[in-house]
Amino acid sequence: MPGFSLPRTARITRTHKVSAALVATASCAAALALTAAPSNAATPAAHASAAVKPVGANGLPVVAKAQASEDKKQESVSVADGLKVTAVAEQGHAAQQAANRSTERKEIAPPKEAAPKPAAPRYANNLDGWIRQALDIMQSKGIPGSYEGLHRNIMRESSGNPNAVNDWDINARNGIPSKGLLQVIQPTFDTYHVAGTADSLTDPVANITAAANYAAHRYGSIDNVNSAY
Repeated sequence: MPGFSLPRTARITRTHKVSAALVATASCAAALALTAAPSNAATPAAHASAAVKPVGANGLPVVAKAQASEDKKQESVSVADGLKVTAVAEQGHAAQQAANRSTERKEIAPPKEAAPKPAAPRYANNLDGWIRQALDIMQSKGIPGSYEGLHRNIMRESSGNPNAVNDWDINARNGIPSKGLLQVIQPTFDTYHVAGTADSLTDPVANITAAANYAAHRYGSIDNVNSAY
């Protein structure tokens, strides 16, 4: 009512009630805000939990069991690699030992015996044997001539007698008679003597080869001789 006023004590009491009501309202609002918003303390914990999760080879988080499997796989690969290296080393060692044994066997192997030399040909001690032996020597010395050419001239000159001597021709009158199977004089024999044969003018093989050598130089071959030469 106009002009009416509460006593001072009543006004103070009313003011205190209003203030208490405002404080209570503010506390309730704060409590509701804290309940609705996530706690700041909870957020770092969640972040910490996410930070310590194991990460796989693909960069994505994996559980502890998957990490253990991955570690075991890496350990198996390392062991397998180690076994491979060991196996290769053992193979190389075994190969080196085999090579050493092979070398040792070669060193201690007895030397092979040299192949026996072929036996020297044996010639009959007759006209056929003398001609054949002379032909082998002539071939080794590069002196031409054939069996037929030698045989033909021998039969004409001495009839196959190695000791035949001509004591009536010009050579005999000059003191150097022709002798042997192919009737060779001493100077001719000395000049055309074939090394390796006997030094005797009347030796059958030495006489034939010296005469064939002389004929080769003068006529090209004893085969080209058909008369006195």
